[in-house]
Amino acid sequence: MDREKLQSLHDLTGRVAIVTGGTRGIGRSIAEGLIAAGAKVAVASRKADACAETEQHLRTMGEAIGVATNMGDLDGIDTLVGRTVDEFGRLDIIVNNAANALTLPFGQLTSEAWEKSLGVNLKGPTFLVDRALPHLEASGNAAVLNVISAGAFLFSANTAMYAAGKAGLMAMTRAMAASFAEKGIRVNALAPGTVDTDMVRNNTPEAQASMAKAAFMRRAAHPDEMVGPALLLVSDAGSFITGQVILADGGLTPH
Repeated sequence: MDREKLQSLHDLTGRVAIVTGGTRGIGRSIAEGLIAAGAKVAVASRKADACAETEQHLRTMGEAIGVATNMGDLDGIDTLVGRTVDEFGRLDIIVNNAANALTLPFGQLTSEAWEKSLGVNLKGPTFLVDRALPHLEASGNAAVLNVISAGAFLFSANTAMYAAGKAGLMAMTRAMAASFAEKGIRVNALAPGTVDTDMVRNNTPEAQASMAKAAFMRRAAHPDEMVGPALLLVSDAGSFITGQVILADGGLTPH
């Protein structure tokens, strides 16, 4: 392999991506990485003001739009796909990063909380891919990246609904990969460990310290450290990878 071919492996020029949960944390870093690699990006978040701010920020780097979307709302998912294709003319990459960290202890579970948690963490990502399928089939370079969590592999007693949604999305990743391979669509998952995001910072300082020290590397990751694995899985660098999970967790989980 020569230098030019090597450098082209992560080149996403001409491709269009949707990144859900793309206005902060891991999603925002991945959106920045995709644009830096040449892609056009639609970022989605529940908050319209966050989408507008992120759109403005990303447009200093390349082409981007922000689309306010509740991933628990199927009509909103249709709008997200439609806006992206109307704006950019195609859709090649989906990064399902949006997540709901809602948690309740056993003995206090409610059907409303269950629907809210699994709606965003499992139903929304699944239906986004399903609704985008005709565009992904037409791509020729389609890739789906489902951002799950190391919690899908752990006991996760205090985050049972969240872990269940992420484990379900891992199963859906494998099912999609098997179903879509003949369509030229690769589907993989990225499982971060403790990352310095708002979701982690919503815990007590003691809990944050414990989470950071649980891995062998004894620290939390910066969101930018998820960009490399993400680009591998959605670019030509990962052209023969599908149905897999990459754990980027600092040595938290044997797998």
